[in-house]
Amino acid sequence: MAGGLPSSARLTRARGIAGEGGGVGLDFTAIDFETANSSGASACAVGLARVRDGRVVATAAWLIKPPPGHDHFAPINVGIHGIQPDDVANAPDWSTQLARLTAFAGADVLVAHNAGFDMSVLRRACAATDEVCPPYRYLCSVQVSRKTYTLASYRLPLVAEEAGCSPFAHHDALADAVACAEITIDCARRAGADDVHALAAHLGVRISQIAVEPAVERAVA
Repeated sequence: MAGGLPSSARLTRARGIAGEGGGVGLDFTAIDFETANSSGASACAVGLARVRDGRVVATAAWLIKPPPGHDHFAPINVGIHGIQPDDVANAPDWSTQLARLTAFAGADVLVAHNAGFDMSVLRRACAATDEVCPPYRYLCSVQVSRKTYTLASYRLPLVAEEAGCSPFAHHDALADAVACAEITIDCARRAGADDVHALAAHLGVRISQIAVEPAVERAVA
């Protein structure tokens, strides 16, 4: 289960357009969300791993109280990540945690394994709380992995093993974010790419941008 406070490394404030910074070198932030139920707005945990010059240099993870109306914990989700309603009862809400997330990620490109899911969580949780969704640019490590490895499945644990990662607790938000970061680093090494844009170009995959929509994720019955 993801929880606790961000690492003691100094958090950087977002500058410029989200996802268009990061400096020179293989710089990005890997991210993973866990949700309370099938609603994309039901974020209950997030893990983050900051990469600079091809190394994980800082991590952060915390629990999130899902927005009202999206805060039911479905048994299937609890069975996957182990987070219970009591675990988030005193956790800060999405609006508070969004500020922490953007402070940590700054203007980095975000990388996630099955990024469409994680970017949807970010977008829909913002819509449910009337927050402005940061227009982050993002890269999917599943797509990167498919272009790099030949595997029967591209589930995170199998790809991580191929990338030489140590065993980890799958569906722990922080562990998943770190694994995603290490996979992307390995793919870049194999491709001879020194930044995420060069990696995407070399493999023929896209760095996309979150499409921000009006606030429509109202409470569900």
